[in-house]
Amino acid sequence: MTKEEILKMQISRIEKEIRDTPYHKGTEHYHGILKAKLAKLKDDLNGGSKGSGGGGIGYAIKHSGDASVVLVGLPSVGKSTLLNKLTNAESKVGNYDFTTLGVVPGMLEYKGVKIQLLDLPGIVEGAAKNKGFGKKVISVVRAADLVILMTDIQRVKWLETVEEELYRAGIRLGQRPPKIHIKRASKGAIQVIDPYNSFEKNLVVEVAEEMGMDNGTIMFGEKIGKIDLLVDALSKSLKYMPVVKVVNKVDDSQKSCLSADRSKSLRVESKKEILLISAERGIGMEELKETLWRELGLVRVYLRRERNGEADKKEPLIMRRNQTLDEVLKRISNQMRDDVNKACIWGKEARFPGQEVSFGLAVFDEMEVWFGR
Repeated sequence: MTKEEILKMQISRIEKEIRDTPYHKGTEHYHGILKAKLAKLKDDLNGGSKGSGGGGIGYAIKHSGDASVVLVGLPSVGKSTLLNKLTNAESKVGNYDFTTLGVVPGMLEYKGVKIQLLDLPGIVEGAAKNKGFGKKVISVVRAADLVILMTDIQRVKWLETVEEELYRAGIRLGQRPPKIHIKRASKGAIQVIDPYNSFEKNLVVEVAEEMGMDNGTIMFGEKIGKIDLLVDALSKSLKYMPVVKVVNKVDDSQKSCLSADRSKSLRVESKKEILLISAERGIGMEELKETLWRELGLVRVYLRRERNGEADKKEPLIMRRNQTLDEVLKRISNQMRDDVNKACIWGKEARFPGQEVSFGLAVFDEMEVWFGR
């Protein structure tokens, strides 16, 4: 029996034990230990590093552009049609399952940004256990910046099924990491700093030890209500990703009808606002592009060579919304930071044109910046 087979068998046993053990205040501690053991086994199975591709099992993808987006969903929901509509790709289109057997890339250009879209084979129930190209598909998802979670108008509830498959595979869609700071150390035992009294300290220590932490500090930055979130914070193989949920194959009349009561129902079912589109007819394409742009958190930064000159708007630097001017400098040149001591900005979030700011200022979209002395 291979190491992978042994790990899978151990995972199945613990999953069954969790299912068979009723959850209440008296069993919270036991559930926490079981979930910690389960997460550690999954870390080992997935290669043990954050954002790992699942132990090297996956498609060989050459990433290009400023960001990458994967199309994930059931077979035959129209992913290939959507890719062809948004990009210059030529993904095979058919009305039967598993039309796409590999990964087909395409490039969407929007607001000066190049977004690589990847059309993946359809995910089916059981993908987390490698059913229907499962592990290969999941490895590509982990390496991307955003997921388009897609179904059609006849199978809306499957959004939750696909999301659950990715959850089992260690991918958290549309969630933020819990505010728990983990600092590992070589000695000193495990110190717990929890001003919010989320859990008993001995439970936190036992969960951490089960997940391979011997020494260090666990600091809570907010009230944590579920032990699962502590386990997630300690896991080495989780990936948190933004998601855009899409229901395809609606026409104009359906979209009109669904935009009121039915669309509210769809949002409740999916726990997140979704987009209603028809890839074949081009309905909802502009709204989808704008949503991708917003969820990716990309911004365009224009550079000025001269303080009183014009900014170069043909080739913006594409940055993340939370990045700083210091990081802009590093993108331009590693040595440039030592050559300048001043930054001035223009744009909608500048207090006035040419405002002098610190290098720690976060960038914003269409910021113009001049660096100098």
